[in-house]
Amino acid sequence: MSSAALSTRWDVPAEPVSDRPQDLHISFEELVRRYSSDLFRFAYWLCHDREIAQDVVQEALLRAWKSYAQVKNQAAVKGWLLTIVRRENARRFERARLQMCDVSPEVVADKHHDYDTSPEAFALRCALNELAAEYREPLLLQIIGGYSQKEIAEMTGLSSAGIGTRLFRARKKLKAVLDPQ
Repeated sequence: MSSAALSTRWDVPAEPVSDRPQDLHISFEELVRRYSSDLFRFAYWLCHDREIAQDVVQEALLRAWKSYAQVKNQAAVKGWLLTIVRRENARRFERARLQMCDVSPEVVADKHHDYDTSPEAFALRCALNELAAEYREPLLLQIIGGYSQKEIAEMTGLSSAGIGTRLFRARKKLKAVLDPQ
């Protein structure tokens, strides 16, 4: 696939920066081809908006391109890219200038009716909200994101065994909340 064809989906620079060798550019194109769908899926999971997710991934790839020459461990590239996506999503909120309004939160109607409103789903959402973030994030990455334990470890910078422990404890805590026999 040529640079021009690749640029139609993600705006990867068509030409390498002058101080980068050509083989580094080809390697980066291969990374974009290999991981762009995973990066988009993760960004979409973070922001729940297709256009914003595309922007986040595009900005993340630009940041990755600028610092790709410093990457030493090619086996950890996917986790590195996912971390850049997560940080780029966080930067979105740093740049945002939210407008204040005089409407109280109680008056604002819930407009999200595209989710399961059954009592079981409500109980599950409540149980997930009770989990500490250190347990909830890996569990949701595995269940919703479809990532393996190893991939989650790369994304979070923890060991695979540490993620396994957190996943086990998260499931155990959910079971205790949902089925307190």
